[in-house]
Amino acid sequence: MPALRRREFITLLSGAAVWPLAAHAQEAGRTYRIAILTGSPREAPQSVACFDELRRFGFIEGQNLAVDPRGFGLREQQFRETAAAIVKSAPDAIVTAGGPSTRAAQEATKTIPILGTADDMVAEGLVASLARPGGNTTGVSLLAPELDGKRQDILMEAVPGAHRMAALADPAISTPQHLQALQEAVRARGVELTIFSARTPEEIVPAMNGAKAAGAAALNVLATPLFFFNQRVVIEHAAALRMPAIYQWPEMAEAGGLAGYGPRITEWYRQLARVLVKVLRGEKPADLPIEQPTNFELVINLQAARAIGREVPAGLVLRADKVIE
Repeated sequence: MPALRRREFITLLSGAAVWPLAAHAQEAGRTYRIAILTGSPREAPQSVACFDELRRFGFIEGQNLAVDPRGFGLREQQFRETAAAIVKSAPDAIVTAGGPSTRAAQEATKTIPILGTADDMVAEGLVASLARPGGNTTGVSLLAPELDGKRQDILMEAVPGAHRMAALADPAISTPQHLQALQEAVRARGVELTIFSARTPEEIVPAMNGAKAAGAAALNVLATPLFFFNQRVVIEHAAALRMPAIYQWPEMAEAGGLAGYGPRITEWYRQLARVLVKVLRGEKPADLPIEQPTNFELVINLQAARAIGREVPAGLVLRADKVIE
């Protein structure tokens, strides 16, 4: 493991729960029915990874696994209505992508198992604790506050000498306490960090324009499904503004962003699929601790850097897990 990840996350990972898969198999001749509530399309890489992982454990779509098609490619405003409709069909489990969709599923049912994902499932009030989630929800939670801070550190290293930076935040995900802590940590290093908020896709570009107009030298795109589902808009507009930016997923750097740091979203969904397997095999969500990612990658896109006239410090490039030339 590169020093970047080993040094910063060893204390976090020591508390991550690792649970073996249930030994008992699924019922022969039974068709398991699941639904996925997400803003991504059915063919998105993370969905493909999820179904591939399920297949590895014997749950094969078209054979013993049926997937409700209604929950893909939704806007946030559609989550509640779609969740209510899905619950009426009584699936064996509902898989959610992010805090808003997880909350919508929780409002729709207190009995059907929910396999949730969120940037911080405890802070967002989706579960009581990581060790004892309670209720009908379990899943995988990101280390969002810690990762947002680590990405800020990387961004300051990528743009040395900058005295003013910005963070793009979704108020539905980033709490005031988290944002204040982030600002204070950055201020202690002599850098002013201004927060610009976007609550809807339509607010993203104006918020980014505001950051540029305020003189921010770089942009930390904080964790939220909103920015991931609208990543093309964020990445392309950052390039148009010639503003260095860092993103929460390594894949977003591969898609054209300057840098990305965190777990791979495809691996996050494979981990979620393994928790889903336990539930489909009979374990109760309340008995399954919330899991967290254990592998983190730094991807640097030098093509994106050259396109905006930036040079990434050699030391940072050397520590990257992947460099796009």
